[in-house]
Amino acid sequence: MADTIRRVDYYYTTTADKPGEAARALAALHQAGVNLLAFTGFPQGARRSQLDFVPEDPGAFPPAAKKAGIKLSKRKTGFLIQGEDRPGAVAEVARKLSDAGINITALDAVCAGAGRYGALLWVKAADLRRAAKILGA
Repeated sequence: MADTIRRVDYYYTTTADKPGEAARALAALHQAGVNLLAFTGFPQGARRSQLDFVPEDPGAFPPAAKKAGIKLSKRKTGFLIQGEDRPGAVAEVARKLSDAGINITALDAVCAGAGRYGALLWVKAADLRRAAKILGA
C-alpha cells in the first residue's frame, strides 16, 4: 500500500508548562466531541508549552475549542503522512523536500503498530504549495 500524504489544518495554543495542562485541554475537547487526527505538545521557552491540534473536522474545531476555553492560533497548514512502516520511510519524504531546497520546520513520526506509521510535517508557509506538489498532497 502506498503512503498517503495530505494537507491538514492545524491550530495551536500555548499554556503554562505544568502538569495537567495538556490533559485539561484534551479532556475539554473530548467533552465537546472533537476527534483529533494528531496532537503534539512541546516546551516553548522556560515556562510555557505549545499544544498543536490537528482536528478531523477543521471547520467545527475553532468553535468547539472556544467553547472549551482554549485560545487558538490562526489556522495553519501542515502535512499528515500515513503509510506502511519500513526502514527509511520518513527519510524518503525528507529527501524529496531536501532535493527541492525546502527546509522542514518540524517533523514528528511514530510507528502506529500493525505495520503502519504516521508523521506530521511542517514547512514555512512560503514553501507550502511547492512542498505539496513535490509530495503529491
